[in-house]
Amino acid sequence: MSLAATEARTAGLSRFGQQLLPLLYQHRLIATGQLHRLLTPHTRRPVYLLRQLGYLRAMGLAESTDRRTGRMGRCEQLWYITPLGCEIVEASDEVTARSYRISPRAAASQLQEHTLAVVDTGIAFAEWAGRLGDECGPLDWEPELAHRVRDGDSRLGDDAFLVPDAVLRYTRTTRDGRRQLLTFFLEIDRSTMQVARLGRKLGTYARYASYTPQPSGRRQQASTREAWRERYPAFPRLLIVLSGAPERVLQRRTEDLRALASANPRIAHGSQLRAGITTAELLDRHGPFAPIVTPVLGDADPTDVLLAPHAEPGVSK
Repeated sequence: MSLAATEARTAGLSRFGQQLLPLLYQHRLIATGQLHRLLTPHTRRPVYLLRQLGYLRAMGLAESTDRRTGRMGRCEQLWYITPLGCEIVEASDEVTARSYRISPRAAASQLQEHTLAVVDTGIAFAEWAGRLGDECGPLDWEPELAHRVRDGDSRLGDDAFLVPDAVLRYTRTTRDGRRQLLTFFLEIDRSTMQVARLGRKLGTYARYASYTPQPSGRRQQASTREAWRERYPAFPRLLIVLSGAPERVLQRRTEDLRALASANPRIAHGSQLRAGITTAELLDRHGPFAPIVTPVLGDADPTDVLLAPHAEPGVSK
């Protein structure tokens, strides 16, 4: 879509509506309540938000599906961007262009809960950033970014790419005024995945930490630089966020993951991987810089998302 066509399409949109489109594009599927928490938390009811979403739908830029929650079957709207909306966002170059397009069928499928859980995790970081004077906004996490972990032309197979549930960026201001630019790989486990499968994915993270691309042609010089260095200033910390089961079950899953990690030589020995496990409830209630994280390796003493020994509440070494 040309710039002129984009401007013509967005001419009738408010500034708020133009803010909504990239958010719907990046997060694929997002509930009204989640949008309310992100964009209009100062209002009791999302009246203005719903009006703007209605305008987007009337213009053919967004659509919604219903989600029933709770024992009373309360209905909540889940919003997603249309192909036309995607064209407008991609022409504006505000966010990373993605080939994935969510269809009405996918929006109404079982993918709903996992997609919304990823958004909830990002919202927890964003809300705590606001409380702590840090920076983490609605577009600071991106779902399902592919990272190659195997050489060759084949794009098939689980071992060719590492795809985190999201990559989140967070800028933290410490008490002495320093700014830390943090990056996290997020894995969201709603207790629906076999622990063994999640353990295998831990191994893929460890492999990506040391993966060095090899040349496809004989005359090309082999790289001595890990692939992740082209994308990140430091290897991202991995945070596994558990939900969907009673606390005792989540604790058992944590223990099982730690056992699988310690038994895997790729993870346990010589890996740059720093990984920890927490729950969605703890993250939401206490924030990322409270001692809510159990390290995947080593002592099980709680720490924060920096995965360093905890000194005092709110301060990480």
